[in-house]
Parts: sequence; C-alpha cells; structure tokens
Amino acid sequence: MTPSHVPEQFDRTMGCTAAELISWLPRSLPDAQLAVDAEQGRCVATWSEGSLSLQWSPLPDRCIALLRIPQLQVHFAFQGLDDAARYARQKFFDLHTHRGGG
Repeated sequence: MTPSHVPEQFDRTMGCTAAELISWLPRSLPDAQLAVDAEQGRCVATWSEGSLSLQWSPLPDRCIALLRIPQLQVHFAFQGLDDAARYARQKFFDLHTHRGGG
C-alpha cells in the first residue's frame, strides 16, 4: 500500500530478486526514460518534470518454514517531483510490482 505522503527519499524491503525487479521496471515506470545498471544495482527513471533513482542490494532470503523468499533493500530517491507527482508515480509503481493474492 502506498502511503498518503511519499517522501523524497526512503528505503523499502521488496520480496523479489534483482532480475525480477529489473524486468518489472518498464511496466511499473512506463512513460519514463530508463537507465539501468544491473551490475551496480541502479536505475534512473527520468520524466520531463523530474526523476526517480533506485538503488538496490540483496538481503538474505526470508525463510518461513520451507518457504524461501528472496529480498532486496531498495532505496528510492525522487528529484524535481512535487508531493502529488511523487504519490502518483509511487502508487503506479506499487500497483505494478505488487505480489500476492487475495
């Protein structure tokens, strides 16, 4: 769920691999120009009004009984986007990277 106020910078733990996150970027940031550096674990999404920089690093898998869930620590840094634009971009990203059922 996207918070009602999206700060300019924040960290989030995501339950995915780096390869999965990279594959989701075009769909979750569809109108941005993307510059992805998979080796360094970075992406910059650029729009006319500003940008979003993502930087990720792997965390140990989350283990629940026999279930293993890969995790990434992801740093989000918005530049040049006002509160409403950050909220809209983050909400779209969250909707398109959400996993699970129900």
